[in-house]
Amino acid sequence: MTDLKTPESATKREARLPGEETSSHIPVRPLYTPADLAAWDYERDAGYPGQFPYTRGVQATMYRGRMWTMRQYAGMADAEESNKRYKYLLANGTTGLSVAFDLPTQIGLDSDNPLAVGEVGKVGVAIDSIEDMQRLLDGIDLTAISTSMTINATASILLALYVAVARRQGRDIRKLSGTVQNDVLKEYIARGTYIYPPQQAMRIITDVFAWSKENVPEWNTISISGYHMREAGSTAVQEVAFTLGNGIAYVEAAIQAGLDVDEFAPRLSFFFNAHSNFLEEVAKFRAARRMWAKIMRHRFKAKNPKSWMLRFHAQTAGSTLTAQQPENNIVRTAIQAMAAVLGGTQSLHTNSFDEALALPTEASARIALRTQQVIAFESGAPQTVDPLAGSYYVESLTSQIEMRAVDYLEKIEAMGGMLKAIERGYVQQEIQNAAYEYQQGVDRLEAVVVGVNRFQVRTDAEKAVPIQRIDPSLEPKQVERLRALRAKRNAETWQAAVLAVEDTARSGENLMPPILAAVEANATVGEISDAMRKVYGEYKEAVVI
Repeated sequence: MTDLKTPESATKREARLPGEETSSHIPVRPLYTPADLAAWDYERDAGYPGQFPYTRGVQATMYRGRMWTMRQYAGMADAEESNKRYKYLLANGTTGLSVAFDLPTQIGLDSDNPLAVGEVGKVGVAIDSIEDMQRLLDGIDLTAISTSMTINATASILLALYVAVARRQGRDIRKLSGTVQNDVLKEYIARGTYIYPPQQAMRIITDVFAWSKENVPEWNTISISGYHMREAGSTAVQEVAFTLGNGIAYVEAAIQAGLDVDEFAPRLSFFFNAHSNFLEEVAKFRAARRMWAKIMRHRFKAKNPKSWMLRFHAQTAGSTLTAQQPENNIVRTAIQAMAAVLGGTQSLHTNSFDEALALPTEASARIALRTQQVIAFESGAPQTVDPLAGSYYVESLTSQIEMRAVDYLEKIEAMGGMLKAIERGYVQQEIQNAAYEYQQGVDRLEAVVVGVNRFQVRTDAEKAVPIQRIDPSLEPKQVERLRALRAKRNAETWQAAVLAVEDTARSGENLMPPILAAVEANATVGEISDAMRKVYGEYKEAVVI
């Protein structure tokens, strides 16, 4: 027997039909007609897939030519456990690896650092050294798979570790493909796993751009991420505006460092959130592509059409998943994944339904992967390119999102650019305001969260969801391995290699060669990070009130 929980004061509110505006507060008409597209021009605003302005997709054939890469973000405890999960996912049809690192690795702390106690392997895999990276990738041909690594402040070190392992495997590193997130600006805005001040962090990023072009030309050197800003509470419009604002800042920094725009821009990639307001999300992806094409072609005068293309990975929205009635999350994820596909994503991660409770179990990860496979092979959605093009509503919404995002970019430009806007707390405040406003809507029952503020079930008979638990013995085991590595390595060699990183940080030369030499000499992530800390210091967050 169920008891529907409906507070008397909320009865009228709960009876309301869906809202009259999108999650970005764009008014929604009850009906759209050709009159809503009176100023719209097909050639200018939509065009053809694979052609400027890429509103309809970056490839002419899209999924008829090649399906999106199906990634499942995973990383848990130590390298062996994560390796088992990767092989399980590959056996079940995933087509790309996506590595989650634990917090100490993300902020450049070794597993035996006192500040890392209790955090080792908890939200991702602990990687301290080349030996850990070898264990993580054991039995996987790195030239036969694309690997995405969600790592930012220490991205240069983790990329070096990946390359060093490929060398040990005897692979041609020029054939490596994948992505390092490497987007530190959004860390200052929304996530917090930064190490160095912005200017110094930007220097490391542009060093990765320059080195990768010559050494790993198929590697995406950055994934400019709106995902985390959306998770922090931004609207869809803010996600587009602030992500592209960060993209502009990276392009400007690379040009100032002496790089030619057409040499690095084709390897830029983006990372967006796939949220639940289905048609707004489809329009968001289309608007972002169109805006970036214009920015690169007109503002930065890029000549190579590949420099104009916004290629992106999407992940379904973790912040929408609920601990209450977690099975509902399977439906949420399916809707969000379909929005990403109809919006033209190049790769996709689908969240597991139990992620509001813990790291995913194998069973829940398989359901998440199967969700992508059902969309790919049963839904018919990939059979034609951009099937929602020409919809009066979708095209109108695409233009509205672009217009409002451009307004944000103009405000940011007036402040002196994205770095200045971040330093003064403008971007952070806008996101905080949006998050607070949304939560007020949930509290007032104006924004419905099924199973949370409406359609709750009060029962003691609900089935408990199995939880993935990390073995607590894995943290001391990881620390023991790290100490064993330190004991056996050649002290003179690794110390000289770490000193070379410090000297290069002072000199202004490219940091990637000495970082690669250091990881090959068995220097650890924490030791290399500390060498740069000595030169650059650490960033202290500005308080946003």
